[in-house]
Amino acid sequence: MSAPDGSPVGTERSIGQLFASATTELSALVHDEIALAKAQLRQDVKRGATSGGAFSLAGAVLLFSLPMLSFALAYAIRTWSDWNLAVCFLLSFAANVLLAALLALIGIVFAKKAKKGRGPQKVAASVKQSAGVLQNAKPHPRAELPSDRSPEAVEAVARSSS
Repeated sequence: MSAPDGSPVGTERSIGQLFASATTELSALVHDEIALAKAQLRQDVKRGATSGGAFSLAGAVLLFSLPMLSFALAYAIRTWSDWNLAVCFLLSFAANVLLAALLALIGIVFAKKAKKGRGPQKVAASVKQSAGVLQNAKPHPRAELPSDRSPEAVEAVARSSS
């Protein structure tokens, strides 16, 4: 069994290895957060496109089908009843308006879903949560120095080796 960086479990890793491991994991976390943001944004765009498509379809139905549908429906009502032709045309128009209103209602429902889909806000909250966890991380306590070595001597050696 081995640790994520490939070193055997139970062996002490150097500070460089620990730092490299932490950097790799932090980089992976950032990449995952970006991928999540892209996926949620893609979903919100799809909902918005569906909403726009439904509104466009409602307008196209109302615009292009009114003349033919109105005439056909008006004459059909006229043949089934002995009503005045003007009343039959008004009923035909009302049916077309109801169809367009139904399609517009579908568009409104999808627009509200797209507005509610707070993908970027969810990602921002996730990033803030990750940052909060990283800020609260405490470093591993250092071992006590032997009595024959002072902190100044260790600092001088650290400076000279860098």
